[in-house]
This record gives sequence, C-alpha cells and structure tokens, in this order.
Amino acid sequence: MPSAELLISFFITTTLFAYMPGPAMLYAAAQTMARGRRAGFMAALGIHLGCYVHVAAAAAGLSILFHAVPVLYMAVKLIGAAYLVWLGISLFRGKQEGETTLPGTEPKSGRRALFESFMIDVLNPKTAIFFFAFLPQFIDASAAFPVWLQFVILGTIVNVIFSSADIVCVFLAGAVIGRLRRSTSAQRLVRRLGGATLVGLGAHLALQRS
Repeated sequence: MPSAELLISFFITTTLFAYMPGPAMLYAAAQTMARGRRAGFMAALGIHLGCYVHVAAAAAGLSILFHAVPVLYMAVKLIGAAYLVWLGISLFRGKQEGETTLPGTEPKSGRRALFESFMIDVLNPKTAIFFFAFLPQFIDASAAFPVWLQFVILGTIVNVIFSSADIVCVFLAGAVIGRLRRSTSAQRLVRRLGGATLVGLGAHLALQRS
C-alpha cells in the first residue's frame, strides 16, 4: 500500500470532497423530502452500490474511454441527465389532495429509490472520471499490492466516506420533514422541492461542458 504520509493526505482530501455539498447529497435529500427517510436511505445505498461500478471501471482502466471517445461521454451524460429530469417531473404528478402521510414511505418506494439512484450513479460519467482522475494520485506503483488492487481498496474507502456524507444529509432532511408530517400543504411543498431539486440536478448535468 502507499506510504503513511500519502494515506493521511488521501483520507483528508477524500473527507473534504465528501462533505462538500454535491449532487449525490442533494439527490439523497430530495428523495427524503419527496418520499420519506426510508427512501432517502435507500437512495444513498443505491448511490453507494453504483459507485462500485465506477471503482471497478477505474481499476480496469475503462474510464479512459470517456476521454478517448467524447461522443460516448456526451451520450451517457445526456441519458443520465434526462433520467434525473424525468424523475423530478414525476414527483409533481403524485397525489395532490387528502395526503395523511408523506408520499412514498411504503416499502415499494424504498426499492424504487434504490433502483433509481443506482441507475443515476452508473449513468453519471463524471463519477467515472472522478475515480479515474482522483485515485491515481494516491497509487504507489512500487507498493507490494498490485495497482488494480490499490484502485479497488482506495475506491472502496472513498465510496464509504462519501456515503457517510449522504447518510448525514438524509438525517438532516428527515429531521425537517418530520416536523412537517402533519401538514398536507407542507407535504406538497417538500415533494415539489424534491422534484425541483432533481430537475435542477439533471439540467446542471446536461449543461455542463465537461
């Protein structure tokens, strides 16, 4: 493995990146606001599992394809952005009247949030680029472990730290909606805020130049 100094730098840098507000945290919060805390946790789990696809790709060197084939990068990015926008719009088309609980708190919504968040993360080429650009800075080619195994170990650590930030975000969003649970108008508001957040994330992803 890399030296102790390199590992300390790795942990500090990863933690700083993880706890800066980003798309994954906003997505988990949006799911919590729109569907309840359980959906938020399942969304965080889906993002976590999706990241392992990118860790494996980085270890295999496949992420470099996005640099070599710009059209492929753009296609995947637009598909992911369109999926986010569609999810956001769908939240506006939920039940409007007579709500007694926050929408989507049943088990089915948790499984749905898990699947949706997994697909969104897998379809985000920026996640692949991040792992491929970030991890090599802490890889030691002269270490006893092979490079691909260092990618897997460090990538897993990155994923766990980032997921801890998503879980904190779910707890914070859940604390807010817990106080609004008895208000029908407040439920509609938080659902629409969640939908608007997803649409905004999708538009941001689509309009980014790189």
